[in-house]
Amino acid sequence: MIERGTNRPPGFQTRAIHHGYEPKKFLGSVAPPIFMTSTYSFEGIADAAAVMAHEREGYLYGRESNPTQALLEARLANLEGAEACVVLASGMGAVGSLMLSLLSQGDEVVVHRTLYSNTYTLSRLALPRFGIKAVPVDLTDPGRLDGALTPRTRLVYFETPVNPTSEVIDIAAVARRAHAGGARVAVDSTFASPCVQRPIEHGADLVLHSLTKYINGHGDLLGGAVLGDAATIEQIRGNGLRYITGATLSPMAAFLVLRGMKTLSLRMRQHAASAAAVAEMLAAHPAVAWVRYPFLAGSREYEVAKKQMSLGSAMMAFGLKSGFAGAAAMMDRLRLVSRAVSLGDAESLIMHPASLTRARQKVYPDTRPAEGVTDDLIRLSVGLEDADDLLDDLAQALAAV
Repeated sequence: MIERGTNRPPGFQTRAIHHGYEPKKFLGSVAPPIFMTSTYSFEGIADAAAVMAHEREGYLYGRESNPTQALLEARLANLEGAEACVVLASGMGAVGSLMLSLLSQGDEVVVHRTLYSNTYTLSRLALPRFGIKAVPVDLTDPGRLDGALTPRTRLVYFETPVNPTSEVIDIAAVARRAHAGGARVAVDSTFASPCVQRPIEHGADLVLHSLTKYINGHGDLLGGAVLGDAATIEQIRGNGLRYITGATLSPMAAFLVLRGMKTLSLRMRQHAASAAAVAEMLAAHPAVAWVRYPFLAGSREYEVAKKQMSLGSAMMAFGLKSGFAGAAAMMDRLRLVSRAVSLGDAESLIMHPASLTRARQKVYPDTRPAEGVTDDLIRLSVGLEDADDLLDDLAQALAAV
């Protein structure tokens, strides 16, 4: 039993609400103010020079930093266990700023064979245009990394859980091999959030999040973040954000993410509880061929997930015995679960990647599904509705197949 009155550090939920902010410094305002300004004035040339040289705290221009963004960055870094954080205008802004800050012509990056569709397209089409080679590897078997590393490998990049397959990758095992080969490790932990998984604790060097998803949690903004050691984050801010992408998170969006973070741990517990019930129901349903959810007991994912995740989060993938046609029929019958492409909202969202890929190919012919994204795969983001209502909706929709 913890002795009360000791100097025990604050818990996750307390830090998500209070870290980095003192109301007395802002006229007693309990909610942090929003700094809606693009630029900052100085008392003199020497004052401006000191701020630009990082010799004293201060702000120059809103593209690089803003007090509202700075509070969000400090709080995120604290929750993730990182030295520093830079927030950006979207998850892809974070991915692009990271890659183009740390990689140069002639470098190589090893990526998991399956990635979020736009990250996959970045690795397949965009990076090669800059002379950067992306090497896809199935990192669910960490031993496969050994044969992919070369003296030119600078970075190993993967998501866990993986979007959209919900595979789980062993962060510690990959990090050991990558570091032995002289490469750094970046983990997109969007599907988990820092409440559920903190990759730096398991050996990762850098962590990425789409703030659009669980960390904000309300489906009303776009945002991204990169976290890691202070020197690398300053490199990403000074290069990737400042002049490569310019992907600045607005002060209003930063404020809304701060507000969403206050309920992050509460939401994740409810998300996970409902998701576990849904995964078990799907796994037992005669129309369902397979289910992949990190905390589904007895699965390969669970054996890895329990080492690095405190909860199963709320993302899962499953396939129907009736394949592509069955997925379309089932999804069209849903009444409560929304057919939508995002995730991590209070609302439950479902998507069929194969259908979207075929439609997008009409506009972007180079569109390709990542390896492992099969025609039958359905991605489900379990929301905060009553679990019984979600189970009823899925059951009636599955009755059609």
